[in-house]
Amino acid sequence: MIEKIPVGDLIFLGTGTSHGVPMIGCECSVCQSTNPKNKRTRSSVILGFPEGNLLIDTSPDLRGQFLRERLLAADSILFTHPHVDHLFGLDDTRRFSALNGGKNVEVYCSEHVEREIRTKFAYVFDPLVQKYPAGGIPKLTLIRIQAEKEFQVLGKKVLPLKIKHGMMEILGFRIGNLAYCTDAKTIPEETIEQLYGLETFIVGCLRYDPHPTHMGLSEVLELVERIKPKRVFFTHIGHGFDHENISSELPANIQPAFDGLYLRNCF
Repeated sequence: MIEKIPVGDLIFLGTGTSHGVPMIGCECSVCQSTNPKNKRTRSSVILGFPEGNLLIDTSPDLRGQFLRERLLAADSILFTHPHVDHLFGLDDTRRFSALNGGKNVEVYCSEHVEREIRTKFAYVFDPLVQKYPAGGIPKLTLIRIQAEKEFQVLGKKVLPLKIKHGMMEILGFRIGNLAYCTDAKTIPEETIEQLYGLETFIVGCLRYDPHPTHMGLSEVLELVERIKPKRVFFTHIGHGFDHENISSELPANIQPAFDGLYLRNCF
């Protein structure tokens, strides 16, 4: 098992949409593909920080993702937003504390996400359940963060970025020369300024065509042309993209990520 990811490294745990790929009941060529790079669980990444592993989002596929990558635990968690495909694996983090001597996992999130966690996972904060956790519960410390206010976690600084997911304001993150902006539809001007000088840009790209709450391919390419990162990886990818086909259509420095993709020294 991997107890600690090397500092500066990143693993794509999942790169798919809320439906995942293959999508239930779909017989399109991508959903029926045998190429493992077309098998996309719900989007999440994990990074190696100086003082431990940092997880961004807890997808409903978290358990399988950790088993697949032979990961032991995450030490802290960041949340982009509270949609089901980014939040509902939170219960599986109960194992993180169990494997770490019962220590609470620090969860960094916006006020909106905190409200949703306390509502959707109310049992975690029930004093009676905490006193008698018969089946085990996640042990969490919720820490409020805000867009554009840098904070430190696990020995490294993180800058939350303001982005829009349709009408919803959510967070992306800049970590050194890397930025992670999944589920974005529009990027405010103040955030554009914070995206210059990137080595690695991970950005949600749902499909070829525009979508009401996600960027399509042309929108992502326009953004990339403006901020000019050295390399780009798409995530939150729908079943409209066949991995090999879209890879062949893009410049060498712009590629779709895939589940299990490992980046070394990327921030």
